[in-house]
Amino acid sequence: MIADRWGVDTAETSRLFPCDDIVSRPVLQAWRGVTVHATPDRVWPWIGQLRLAPYSYDWIDNLGRRSPAELTGLPEPVVGEHFMSCGGRPLGEILDVVPNEALTGEIAGAVMSYVLVPTGEHTRLLLKIVMARGRLIAPLVSVGDLLMARRQLLNLKALSEMTEKGH
Repeated sequence: MIADRWGVDTAETSRLFPCDDIVSRPVLQAWRGVTVHATPDRVWPWIGQLRLAPYSYDWIDNLGRRSPAELTGLPEPVVGEHFMSCGGRPLGEILDVVPNEALTGEIAGAVMSYVLVPTGEHTRLLLKIVMARGRLIAPLVSVGDLLMARRQLLNLKALSEMTEKGH
């Protein structure tokens, strides 16, 4: 499918993600990834902070509100809590949590798994999006998500790297 991969290799797209256990026959599969020069324990709090803001293009999906640039001390994510916030509104639901490893949630029929893979002193931050329905809109979702998820992962990378350096 068009725009289904960014920043990932074949081994990463072949691995199992928690969302694969939730949506067994997806009409959309899209993978995103970035290397973060920080350990998973430095990246994880930023993944959990998606409950506060989207960390992509704030002027689009956060109604101009800036995503927090500092950690706020949120407690660990819990299954059943809202998954993300956009425009100050809680959205979706957390479906699965493995602390310091994976956060999976659902928003509007899309199930997303953020997975942290340690690689020595660095972390691969991987995101997989799957949808069980919407075969006709799947290509549009894939292209739109590519733009937003790319910005989100790059922002989370930068924030995690600043945290790693102690700023």
